[in-house]
Amino acid sequence: MRMRWIVALLVWIACSAAAWASSTLRVGSEVLVAGDSRARVTELLGKPASKSRHRGARSGHGRGRRGGVRVITRDSGASEQWHYLRDGQAITVTLVDGKVSHIDERRP
Repeated sequence: MRMRWIVALLVWIACSAAAWASSTLRVGSEVLVAGDSRARVTELLGKPASKSRHRGARSGHGRGRRGGVRVITRDSGASEQWHYLRDGQAITVTLVDGKVSHIDERRP
C-alpha cells in the first residue's frame, strides 16, 4: 500500500511540473532539436522577445579578500539565451557557440 502511494505521488509530481526542459521542441509540423543552428531557431520561432548573453569564462577567488588567488576557467564558448512567448508559454532556447544546447518551456 505504501509503495502505491509513493508511485502515485511521483506520477503526480511528474505530471504537474510547471517547467519542462528538453532537447526538442515541436513547432507546428517541424521540430527544433539540440544541435540546430541559430538560423534554424529564427526560421522556426522568429525573432526572440529578448536575448541574454553569457561569457564562457568564469572566475572565482580562492582565499578570501586579501592575497586571494584568482582562477579563470573556460568551460565552453559564449552562450546566449533567446526568450520567446508562444501560445501562453515562455520558451528559452540556450545556444552555445551558435548551436542549440537546451530548450526550456514554462507554463504560467
